[in-house]
Amino acid sequence: MEGMRVVLKEFWLFGIKQASASIFGGYLLALILLTKFWDPFDEQFYRYDFLFVAAVAFQVALLVFRLESLREAAVILIFHIVATAMELFKTSDAIGSWHYPGDAVIRLGNVPLFAGFMYSAVGSYIARVWRIFDFRFTHYPPVWTTVILVLLIYMNFFTHHFWIDLRYPLLLGTLAVFGRTRIHFKMDQVHRWMPLVLGCFLVATFIWFAENLATYSHIWLYPGQEQGWHMVPISKLIAWYLLMMLSFVLVSLVRLPIPAMEESPRGTIGIGPRR
Repeated sequence: MEGMRVVLKEFWLFGIKQASASIFGGYLLALILLTKFWDPFDEQFYRYDFLFVAAVAFQVALLVFRLESLREAAVILIFHIVATAMELFKTSDAIGSWHYPGDAVIRLGNVPLFAGFMYSAVGSYIARVWRIFDFRFTHYPPVWTTVILVLLIYMNFFTHHFWIDLRYPLLLGTLAVFGRTRIHFKMDQVHRWMPLVLGCFLVATFIWFAENLATYSHIWLYPGQEQGWHMVPISKLIAWYLLMMLSFVLVSLVRLPIPAMEESPRGTIGIGPRR
């Protein structure tokens, strides 16, 4: 019975902490769904502009009430810049990977600036979950290998339109670099662990579900969805997994990975010194 109580308590704490880490992404997704069914917008205040202002206001509130650190806010800003650059390319008339069907005043090219916050929500989640679960790592690879890997991933988001698509070699590359890495996370008193690549894949799966809700809400649309909405292909999971790896490494450059000691004979995990 005692073991079952521990399991149930940690399961409950896991859900609570995950919800806390996802607060920014959950807020944005709720607003996206709300503004699909409740549309008070007109030519003076477009939907994307409302979402942009609401996202900025929420970020300010998180900082004011100390629910988010300045370091986490810096991560969000980095993600916004990196993501907006990719969005400008992907939505250009020459590429047209997807498009934003509504109007906006606060925009660059074909991209409403709200779009960057959707990627920032991923960065916010990783930065917050890192702190909330007190992440530690074993078999973490040399930093230079992770940086090279994610640079290649980011480049491939651009170059595959003109050259060979390297997503599958890059998928194997993530296994080569992070295949042995374990991420240790604490719900209550002790750290548990899972393979890092599994954790990234699980988060990518949740993002894929959120993407389906976003395209259903017509925040953005892929080619073929204009005539009638359909689910985003499951193959997009690979792109989101690679983006998760990119996001994780970007956050790791701000929050240096701390090594965890191996499991003790009692099954708990000790915390090693900072590298």
